[in-house]
Amino acid sequence: MDIRVDQKGADAGHGISFSEAFRVWLRVACLSFGGPAGQIAVMHRILVEEKNWISEARFLHALNYCMLLPGPEAQQLATYIGWLMHRTAGGLMAGGLFILPGIIAIMGLSYIYAAFGNVSFVEALFFGLKAAVLTIVVEAVVRVGKRALKNRIMIALAAIAFVAIFFFAVPFPVIIIAAGLIGYFGAKSGRPEFAGGGHGGGTSTAAIDSMLGDAVPEHVRPDTGRTIRVGALWLALWLVPVLTLILALGQASVFSQIALFFSKMALVTFGGAYAVLAYVAQQAVEHYHWLKPHEMLDGLGMAETTPGPLIMVLQFVGFMAAFRDPGSLSPMLAATLGGLLATWVTFTPCFLWIFVGAPYIERLRGNKGLAGALSAITAAVVGVILNLSIWFALHTLFRETVPVHAFPLNFDMPVLTSVDVPALLLSIAAAIAIFRFKLGMLTVLAGSCVAGVALRLAGVI
Repeated sequence: MDIRVDQKGADAGHGISFSEAFRVWLRVACLSFGGPAGQIAVMHRILVEEKNWISEARFLHALNYCMLLPGPEAQQLATYIGWLMHRTAGGLMAGGLFILPGIIAIMGLSYIYAAFGNVSFVEALFFGLKAAVLTIVVEAVVRVGKRALKNRIMIALAAIAFVAIFFFAVPFPVIIIAAGLIGYFGAKSGRPEFAGGGHGGGTSTAAIDSMLGDAVPEHVRPDTGRTIRVGALWLALWLVPVLTLILALGQASVFSQIALFFSKMALVTFGGAYAVLAYVAQQAVEHYHWLKPHEMLDGLGMAETTPGPLIMVLQFVGFMAAFRDPGSLSPMLAATLGGLLATWVTFTPCFLWIFVGAPYIERLRGNKGLAGALSAITAAVVGVILNLSIWFALHTLFRETVPVHAFPLNFDMPVLTSVDVPALLLSIAAAIAIFRFKLGMLTVLAGSCVAGVALRLAGVI
């Protein structure tokens, strides 16, 4: 695996030095608020429109591949573009910087939550936070839906995906595979509804596109031997710690469970952060009992208010799981290790997918069948995000839910008499602030936190 760095950028063929790229990627990381849609928008504005480092077409090609992968597409997109520019070192820098601020921020907030989460002031803060987070998740459905659901077929795919996952608990990989096949064959048959498209900005003379002209750099060309070496290295970095924990501590250990669970999640959860969270929330809350529903929402609120991928909430899940089952360690030490372990097994596979698959994806640029598959998958993901927003709404706005298991139905139904009126009113206020007055995400989150504290001081909650 080649990790050479050319400080002047001349060898790379685009004239952009590694140090200049470092400064830009650090800027991207520090501005990466607002979930995957916001983070992708930041990268597009800086890399495509402002710096003209990559063209619109190549940016969207890379994004579509990353949306097809399990895990956070924004972090993988940063890794992909960093790899295109400066080989493996560039991918490690771009992808690593993208998650570093979030690792630090979520860890600090987790300490505060674990130490003071039962104090009324902190509880009131997170009560307000949950109402705003619910609105932000709903906004994500609208935002992604406008981009992906451009015709009736795409709307139908999203609706079918929602019904399948919410009412019938159809596994997410099944939905993704089915959508991909529909999109692939739809595009191959010439149906215009499955054609990919862009949203303007950038030019074909961007730095990376100029570099990838007639003389394609060696690291971008597919090479079977290199693929095997790179795959073996990253598989070892990912799985050796997992196997070591299982052999040393046994499968009953919370650390082994964290390693296994998030490793499995890295393989079976597709469609970006919101789709991942739907799976993790249900498993961590209902199967492992590491968290309660409101605590999962609290963790999501932390991730929404800090830079980095929204999927950094998984660090909070691992933190709280180990905090409550520390074994012979002190709770805070165990929690720290649990959080870092969850982060490691979540993000190490992301580098694996990019470094192994990106050369082959570059070869497939312009493939109509692939573009159609990715468009259909994006539409199905909208339905999955809607499933997540309703799941969060049920556990935010109602104090009780009743599971419905009547084959083939399998879903949670709210107990209408258990509606949480203060939470409902706060959620409505947050929705008005975001949708009617177009207030920024951080402004709404801060206002909701203040409102939660005020309600606690007034004795309402």
